[in-house]
Amino acid sequence: MSAPTLPADFGDALVIAISSRALFDMRASHAVFENDGLDAYSKYQIARETEPLGPGVAFPMVEKFLRLNNAGDGGDGAQKVEIVLLSRNSADTGLRIFKSIEHNGLDITRAAFTGGQSPYRHVKSFGAHLFLSADPADVRRALESGVAAATVLPPRDESPPPDADSQPAVAADAPLKIAFDGDAVLFSDEAEQVFRARGKDAFNAAEKEKARAGRILPGGPFKNLLAALHTIQRAYPADASPIRTALITARSAPAHERVIKTLRAWDIRIDESYFLGGMEKGEFLRAFGADIFFDDHIKHCESAREHVPTGHVPHGIINA
Repeated sequence: MSAPTLPADFGDALVIAISSRALFDMRASHAVFENDGLDAYSKYQIARETEPLGPGVAFPMVEKFLRLNNAGDGGDGAQKVEIVLLSRNSADTGLRIFKSIEHNGLDITRAAFTGGQSPYRHVKSFGAHLFLSADPADVRRALESGVAAATVLPPRDESPPPDADSQPAVAADAPLKIAFDGDAVLFSDEAEQVFRARGKDAFNAAEKEKARAGRILPGGPFKNLLAALHTIQRAYPADASPIRTALITARSAPAHERVIKTLRAWDIRIDESYFLGGMEKGEFLRAFGADIFFDDHIKHCESAREHVPTGHVPHGIINA
């Protein structure tokens, strides 16, 4: 029997490119590379290529994304999500990664193994809406090329790497929950620049005036990802979508109005919105149950990663 023919492109599917260190827990093997070099790393991976890798920070999120392709209530059965693996491994050392994918039953069939070179240059080749990596330099380059990208941060605790079969099962009906910061993530850092240069009072006054004048916020690096998620949501009843989104921002009144009017102008629904006025975001993210949270401010990321998987977006004036 011949192998099934894969489509030449992904059509309207949401495409997520992910590095092997974001998908799997590769702390032990990466330590071999850091301490002993490439040859030792290659021997280590080949000797263990039948031992499945444990789940990484983004693993549960990827499982939920892939389950969207089997969610029967929405649309015509067309593929909704494609996950592509981008890795600095060679095909030789990458065999363990593919075997781990197979072991976990993940429907990931496309990959680029770049043999030590940065894989970010293939993000646009695959038409990715999102790139997740453990390498900050690759993430910055992807953002500069116009693709939403984030550095997946390890959890705060230094617990031993989990066993490949020890991760808790994801409930079949559990929705995928994604949370976003606003400025420099969903929106441009235009307002953040005013805040940094002139302070909170000037920021609030400027936002209030621009809202009154009907001037919406320019889109940020994650606007297109949010739009793609909303396209999937539209295929389901509002109370039965397998995706829930949240905006969790340090803004507060009166700077909230422009955000609301911007999302309205984009015709994009955010399921939950939190205007925290500078409060710590971690507890709110835990209560929301985010599968991943994206923020440009490393301080907020440090708080968030104590509670939920977190991606740092090195974009905007605060990361200049």
